Amino acid sequence: MALIMWTTLIVAIAMYIFHKLLNINHNKKLPPGPWGLPILGHLHLIGKNPHQDFYKLAKRYGPFMHIQLGLVPTIVVSSPNTIEKVLKTYDHVFASRPHHEASQHVCYGQRNLIFSKYGPYWRNMRKLTTMNLVSSQKINSYQPSRKEEVSLMVKSIKHVADHNDQQHVVAVDLSAKVSSLNANLSCLMVFGKKFMDDDLDKRGFKSLVQEVVHLAATPNLGDFFPYLGVLDLQGITSRLKTLSKVFDEFLEKIIDEHVESKEQRETKDFVDTMMDIMQSGEAGFEFDRRHVKAVLLDMLMASMDTSATSVEWILTELLRHPHVMKKLQKELEQVVGLDRMVDESDLENLNYLDMVIKEALRLHSAAPLLIHESIEDCVVDGFFVQKGSRIVVNVYAAQRDPNAWPEPDKFLPERFVESSVDLRGHDFQLLPFGSGRRSCPGMQLGIIIVRLVVAQLVHCFDWELPNGMQPSELDMSEQFGVVTCRAKHLMAIPTYRLQL
Repeated sequence: MALIMWTTLIVAIAMYIFHKLLNINHNKKLPPGPWGLPILGHLHLIGKNPHQDFYKLAKRYGPFMHIQLGLVPTIVVSSPNTIEKVLKTYDHVFASRPHHEASQHVCYGQRNLIFSKYGPYWRNMRKLTTMNLVSSQKINSYQPSRKEEVSLMVKSIKHVADHNDQQHVVAVDLSAKVSSLNANLSCLMVFGKKFMDDDLDKRGFKSLVQEVVHLAATPNLGDFFPYLGVLDLQGITSRLKTLSKVFDEFLEKIIDEHVESKEQRETKDFVDTMMDIMQSGEAGFEFDRRHVKAVLLDMLMASMDTSATSVEWILTELLRHPHVMKKLQKELEQVVGLDRMVDESDLENLNYLDMVIKEALRLHSAAPLLIHESIEDCVVDGFFVQKGSRIVVNVYAAQRDPNAWPEPDKFLPERFVESSVDLRGHDFQLLPFGSGRRSCPGMQLGIIIVRLVVAQLVHCFDWELPNGMQPSELDMSEQFGVVTCRAKHLMAIPTYRLQL
């Protein structure tokens, strides 16, 4: 009798669960996707380079694909057409960001611009940032700093080139040079001065910034299983809390110094601007030191890594394709001449440079995955997308879509001859800066820095790979992160070519 009762109960529970499952999905067609595992979902399918893994899965299951990352329903969009629907047609639905453990701890409860939830706070903060920190006027005001810092980098490389001879040849670490340049430019804009590596912590300024960026992209169980976040099974949270304390003390010190010396400085940096807004109360919403520090971290980390990584990949492709390098140098000779360095005013006349940059960023977007969240239930192309779903926009896949790009895996700058496709977010087959409400607010600044640095390095120097390495032998491995850079530093031998 007892056995019958237990059997009946088990069958009843099974039927109830089955009924509920049928009810949940009744008339709600989910996008296609692979079979997943209980609890884990499809986490086991994601490796060191998620953008590449999603790309391979999309080839089998389509450009609008459903997967389950732990307890989080996820939609991966991979073609220009589906991305346009997510970032344009339904932009108002997918404009939010999901819970992000790293930003919770480092960026003051996701009060930063990059990871904050969509709503009145984010809209106000975006407007404030765009108008006061990355406006055309503000960007132009830092032109002398850009010129000076780029000149110092060129001078340091020329010193190496001048001491190279047949018996003694030294290669330049281009990755380190460009990273250092961008760190200096970022600090000058954000804090009003440059910092040495030991000014932040014994581990080094750039090293700590890179560690935060790395941890922010590391798959965290707390993001996929919220109830596991407090357990910190991976040890990521403790590391984030330690880094958060270091950065908080550093930013507090910077802000205090700015407040004390406000009257002594002629030009305003980002800290001055943000503190003026906070103290005046003109923001019109809650805006205290936590918000100031969160946005300063945004500006610092975004400007340091994205531009440097973009320059690094562009130079990599030029070294892999010497004929493209020569063609670009010829354009620079015609527009600039060999008797001076490149000036920012020259950039608008360098058409082939723009083609090279577009093509390199097509193949190597600094941010190959854009992460959004659905703020309500909706239906896209007949497929149901649940509120709270994570939306993964695979820029890497769209920029290799054979329907949009003939021979998509080849580096062919000439494909942009007489092409209207631009990289500012209006053409969904090329989105290195994103698109829609969550597009990069510092896009214009990033474009200027990338153009100027690439033009200067190509114009001032001839480059060759070290140790007799052939262009085809250059390691192209990626290191995935919030910013996806080269896995190994780019090394090259410079020869100074200007007649100064």
